[in-house]
Amino acid sequence: MILADTFQNLFSTAGLNLSRSTTLLGITSTVLLPLCLLKDLASLAPFSLLGIIGMAYTTLAMAIRYFGGSYSLPAGKLLSSLAASKVPKFGNAGASAALSPNSAILVCMLSTAYLAHYNAPKYFVELKDNTIERFNQVVKYGFAASMSMFVAVTAFGFLTFGKASQGLILNNYANGDVLAGASRVAVAVSVVFSYPLAFVGIRDGILDLTKFPREKRTNSNLDRLSVALLSVVTALALKLKDLSFVLSFGGATLGNAIIFVFPALMFRAVAKKSGKDDMKREVNFAMLVAALGVALGVVGGKMALASV
Repeated sequence: MILADTFQNLFSTAGLNLSRSTTLLGITSTVLLPLCLLKDLASLAPFSLLGIIGMAYTTLAMAIRYFGGSYSLPAGKLLSSLAASKVPKFGNAGASAALSPNSAILVCMLSTAYLAHYNAPKYFVELKDNTIERFNQVVKYGFAASMSMFVAVTAFGFLTFGKASQGLILNNYANGDVLAGASRVAVAVSVVFSYPLAFVGIRDGILDLTKFPREKRTNSNLDRLSVALLSVVTALALKLKDLSFVLSFGGATLGNAIIFVFPALMFRAVAKKSGKDDMKREVNFAMLVAALGVALGVVGGKMALASV
């Protein structure tokens, strides 16, 4: 979805008015498919660093546009280039709006930060001198940098466009905005070269969940599964166009399950297997946390569906 919207805007800036579907199918077949068929992802490491630099630039560009007032009401110099649905809109509720039930949607979006944790073992194994202490440092500094960047992007995006903010905030900026255009290139590079990491995690998870024999995980079988899985993902992306809904609903379901429910169930299973009676209080607390996760998922899921 991000790639479809981003590349469509980039092509539009270059004078190519392609449909969203054509753009997505073209990028998937010519770029994503070859990357997802790679057997060794080590070659993508330099591009990961390039993606981080690109996201840092995007944050800076959004800050420049906010402080520079290019989209400020009523006379921002780039306002005239925006469609009516993207013109900034602000209410007067102030900080009290954070207490609105709609805040549950944002909480669910934040839950998606945990959806890539299946890659943690891979990162630990591939880390040089992979001690727990070094891995903890990587996690600590990595999360701190990511949190700071995303808080800044969220703040600058909302302060610039308010209620008119799109699910993909770069869609709000004018196609003729040079800084935003460069940001779209940066985001495109970041997403394209990080896509195989998430894709391989999903593919391997499916193989493990179905208990597919390791001796049958040949290159040809992996390629067939990769093509089939990428086709399904692309078909969904063609149908779903609201990124905010996907993030909020995915966070309400999968995000809350990974954060609250699955760890609690795993802990209960371990405690039961150990046969220790002195862990009953901890197990009860874990199940309370799981119940909280289910409740948050139901509320967040309903709010996400209501926002469509």
